[in-house]
Amino acid sequence: MIQAPTMEIVIMAATIISKKAIKYRHELKIQINYSDYIILKNRLSKILERDKHAGPHGSYHVVSLYFDSLYDSALKKKINGNDKREKFRIRYYNDLSIIKLEKKIKYKGLCAKYSSLLSEKDVRCILNGDYDILLGEDPLKMEFYSKLKGEVLKPKAIVSYIREAYIYPVANIRITLDTKIHKSSDINNFLDNYSSVAIDDNIYLLEIKYNEFIPDIIKDIVYISSRRLDSFSKYAMSRGV
Repeated sequence: MIQAPTMEIVIMAATIISKKAIKYRHELKIQINYSDYIILKNRLSKILERDKHAGPHGSYHVVSLYFDSLYDSALKKKINGNDKREKFRIRYYNDLSIIKLEKKIKYKGLCAKYSSLLSEKDVRCILNGDYDILLGEDPLKMEFYSKLKGEVLKPKAIVSYIREAYIYPVANIRITLDTKIHKSSDINNFLDNYSSVAIDDNIYLLEIKYNEFIPDIIKDIVYISSRRLDSFSKYAMSRGV
């Protein structure tokens, strides 16, 4: 039986990540329509490399379980446009062979992400309220443990979608097209056959992540007339915001 850590150990472990040099990246989101999606898909597939994790059809299925506090602080910070915010999620791709705990940080328009691997057993324990499996030497898991306990984080929504991803080595460019965005409150079946509904059949999302700058060739590829940057949040949309 694992002995529960003292409060001092939990606080120390929970602040390890914040003391590391955070590698922030730029992240742009643009809500597009079906016609835009087809145009972009054709352009990107001819010039950029596909993400190595994509399946034979060039895409993969992303399923995320988002956590928030008792008073929905992450959701409220997003709605209020706070410059600094964070959220925790558990995510798997296509199947349960790779499951990750992720912490995403937003700061003045920039983003950073930390992740740690979880097993299917770990996730089932977390869903059952058994958080001790997070105890150990992994600082992200320890921070998640401390916030599950201290901030009473709870799973609030499932979001799933189909993602096509393209990469370009200069400035570490990563461009994604997300379609078939669904939501679900069927938390207990997150790892099984959860039921879901489409957030909006007409929503397609273009995301561009990069380090210092966007090369001109990428600007030309992703240019869509009349489209503007958006603050689209899949989590907020899944909560009806």
